[in-house]
Amino acid sequence: MHVVHDGPREAPPLLLIHGSGASSGSWKPVVPALARHHRVIRVDLPGCGQSPPPPSYDVPGQAGRVAALLDDLEIRPVTVVGHSSGGYAATALAEQRPDLVTSLALISTGPSMDALLPQPVLLRALLAPPLGPLLWSRRTDATTRRAISATCARPVDIPDDVIAELRGTTYRAMRSASRGNTAYLAERSVPSRLAALDVPVLVLFGTADPRWDPSSAHQYDAAPNARVELLPGVGHLPMFEAPETTGELLLGFTTTSADAPTEIPDA
Repeated sequence: MHVVHDGPREAPPLLLIHGSGASSGSWKPVVPALARHHRVIRVDLPGCGQSPPPPSYDVPGQAGRVAALLDDLEIRPVTVVGHSSGGYAATALAEQRPDLVTSLALISTGPSMDALLPQPVLLRALLAPPLGPLLWSRRTDATTRRAISATCARPVDIPDDVIAELRGTTYRAMRSASRGNTAYLAERSVPSRLAALDVPVLVLFGTADPRWDPSSAHQYDAAPNARVELLPGVGHLPMFEAPETTGELLLGFTTTSADAPTEIPDA
């Protein structure tokens, strides 16, 4: 699994998990602020960016691979931040390995399938058969930029190197990951999963998210340890649309959750 490290090694660890089809580069706008206070670990999930494809894209399996990575790096405990479907891997990691996770932050993570909105036309064309495989194989960097912009409510500038990281993600990886995410949500909603976990949770949601119904963020109120923060006028990519606010909220959360008494159970 491709890993990027930022910040001092002796600082409290902060793991960042990207969404489907993205890469570790999707966190770049907020990394400088976070790395001043944390050892920031960014991963390319299997099948994305520079990481090779896995045998299976199911969410528990992805979480298991992340857990193995943290064990190999001898990093524990850690605050885990997931963007979009990366929040499912983050939640599954906390479910599987409570000894590894002290707190969770979920950014633009849809709580349940009934919160999913009709997707932007370009995304549907790229992802849905029969045209999806053909369009995906012929997509240009400009097409990728337009697809990203379709999920945003504000103009965003995606650096060339971030776009380049996305070229390695195949159509099969995107479709397989999407099916894995759907299965994870269909089995049990994220708020109900969080309600069973004894960890502090921060939920960030843009009020103009075009992928998930923004009002669905309040489904997370059902989790007793969750705090919901709505970002006015922000779409699906707060890290690019509102990096300063996103970074400040994450740092405030990590400071608060670190001060709270926690009990780390045995693995």
